[in-house]
Amino acid sequence: MASEPQGGLTEYIQHHLTFWQSHDGSFWSFHIDSIAVSLVLGILACGWFWLKSRRATAGVPGKGQAFVEIVLEFVDGQVKDVFHGDRRFLGPLALTVFLWVFLMNAMDLLPVDLLPFITEKLGASHFRAVPTADLSMTFAMSLTVFVLVIFYSFKAKGFGGFMHELFTAPFGKHPLLWIPNFALNMVELVSKPVSLGMRLFGNMYAGELVFMLIAGLFSAGSWLLFGMGIVGYTVWGLFHILIISIQAFIFMVLTVVYISMAHDHH
Repeated sequence: MASEPQGGLTEYIQHHLTFWQSHDGSFWSFHIDSIAVSLVLGILACGWFWLKSRRATAGVPGKGQAFVEIVLEFVDGQVKDVFHGDRRFLGPLALTVFLWVFLMNAMDLLPVDLLPFITEKLGASHFRAVPTADLSMTFAMSLTVFVLVIFYSFKAKGFGGFMHELFTAPFGKHPLLWIPNFALNMVELVSKPVSLGMRLFGNMYAGELVFMLIAGLFSAGSWLLFGMGIVGYTVWGLFHILIISIQAFIFMVLTVVYISMAHDHH
């Protein structure tokens, strides 16, 4: 439930959209809340999968083992459909991306004021619980994918082959076409991390904002609005489960597609 907004709904939303920063908004400040939540979720996911793998049996699996196997087969199937090379690195990467992004997205399903209330008692005046609603976090992940794309481009084609592709594809090898080819390829390369990061951020930021708007109804001073808030929170929460799953899936698939494209020769 939402605590009573101080100064109205606008200030309530502004307060909840403020990060717990290491400095007061300077360029080199860190969003401690986004980093902390993402690290904790990553450790929990790795620990849970490690525990289930240690306890795995060849017989009839338990519910936990069955769930892990379903997720593994699902992700491996998606990677196999897109990438036809050695999947020893790309498979675990896709699994990590899918689970991590899904768990970070799922933090949006917690009550808006739950974690901020707890952290306020511990001395943090602001706390945002959804790392993927932080543009710096989604861009950090997308830039990591971009580095992998560049790495695999050099690995698959060599330095000379990659440079040749940048200047000769898609229009041809004529010297007059080198600059248009290079410009088009650079736009294509740069657009990958931008679209990857902005897509995830935009959807999760919008979902977080809707939850805050609905939470504001709880303290509007009317039982009718309070009831509408309960219904709205429930309906949007159920619909948001689909959104967080789709966004995690899209981020994973695009990661695999971009790396697969880096292996292709033009």
